[in-house]
Amino acid sequence: MHSTTIERIKPPISLAELKRQRRPLRDVNGEADKSLSTLDRLACWTTDRVGTMGFFLIVLSWTVIWLGWNLLVPRPLQFDPPMAFVFWLFISNLIQLLLMPLIMVGQNVQARHSELRADNDLEVNVMAEAEVEVILQHLEYQNELLVAMFERLGASPANPVR
Repeated sequence: MHSTTIERIKPPISLAELKRQRRPLRDVNGEADKSLSTLDRLACWTTDRVGTMGFFLIVLSWTVIWLGWNLLVPRPLQFDPPMAFVFWLFISNLIQLLLMPLIMVGQNVQARHSELRADNDLEVNVMAEAEVEVILQHLEYQNELLVAMFERLGASPANPVR
């Protein structure tokens, strides 16, 4: 009776079988990089550079120097009339008009890459969950074998024979 109990316990899949079923991981960063056009690369490059404190400090310095020069130097040396700053406003608006859509394009490209990474993370998590399930099946199998061995020895798992 006891030998049939051990023989009836079905072993889980082996590690070799699990590895054989496993799909290879994708290089989503490489895939995303290969799919970028030249304009997409330019948009990402601009987005990466404009979204930094360095760029902010350049714009801040440019603004302070421009406005300071046109407020503090003698009138004959001023090139943009104080308090109107028409030329400064024109250049600032031009920069904003050119950079804003370019940054949005870069952010869209980066968002697509982020979605690819999220999809890949999900795939990896699903594979890890399957592997954990196999580990749990192995633990359950070992537990059943131990219980069957205890029964065969005529002991209970709560009171093992010493």
